[in-house]
Amino acid sequence: MGETEIGGIGQGMRWSLKGTSALVTGGTRGIGHAIVEELARFGATVYTCSRKQDEVDECLKQWKNKGFQVAGSVCDVSSRPDREKLMKDVAGYFNGKINILVNNAGISILKEAIDFTAEDYSRLMSINFEACFHLSQIAYPYLKASGNGNVVFISSVCGIIATSLLSLYAATKGAINQITKNLACEWAKDNIRVNAVTPWVINTPMIQAHAKSDRGKEELIEGFIARAPMGRAGEASEVSALVAFICLPAASYITGQTISVDGGYTVNGFP
Repeated sequence: MGETEIGGIGQGMRWSLKGTSALVTGGTRGIGHAIVEELARFGATVYTCSRKQDEVDECLKQWKNKGFQVAGSVCDVSSRPDREKLMKDVAGYFNGKINILVNNAGISILKEAIDFTAEDYSRLMSINFEACFHLSQIAYPYLKASGNGNVVFISSVCGIIATSLLSLYAATKGAINQITKNLACEWAKDNIRVNAVTPWVINTPMIQAHAKSDRGKEELIEGFIARAPMGRAGEASEVSALVAFICLPAASYITGQTISVDGGYTVNGFP
């Protein structure tokens, strides 16, 4: 079989997302914002969401000025009805076919294990795991209908190694890493690939807020950065580049993988 025959995709289209549709959750800031722009640059039409209408409006205005094809709406991914409405809107916008789902929206809470509350547990699990799994479930028929579906979970190196103050966050990301493998096996027959990207410390508003909250957390994050092979925090654009690659036709045989960005787990255990 010649290379141009793989998946029926010609060589020139292996590195393009032109004509594809993508849903990226939490796309108005940080890693999600970078992913929206990365996919749009590769030619995808993107739909995104955020909890705040003003953020959605401002980003859509900026993206229009850049010539990107991006639409968006308000959605609190911790709400099941909100998620169902989002998927209904997105399916309508893309005429019942979705090529790419990037489950990006997430939160982190830094506390000693004994200090986590029931509310902390519920919030972390609902946003970081339940929302991602449910959105994947309800996106499934539209991903299948596209004939070439991709699900990308934004996980974390914390789901692979042990760190202090992040026990519940790490548990949610560990669950994401496992469900990635299961869905990849279940959905391969439907031509849907499922992968996870696991960043280490990325320079985002969320990380900056943690560092500014108190000196102890700032020192913890500095310790995490010191463990990175490159000796620095990553940038959101360095994560979005990997996400885009996974979604490209060129990556058509990659599924069920948990792929790290600057693997901070090369030194295991506590910092």
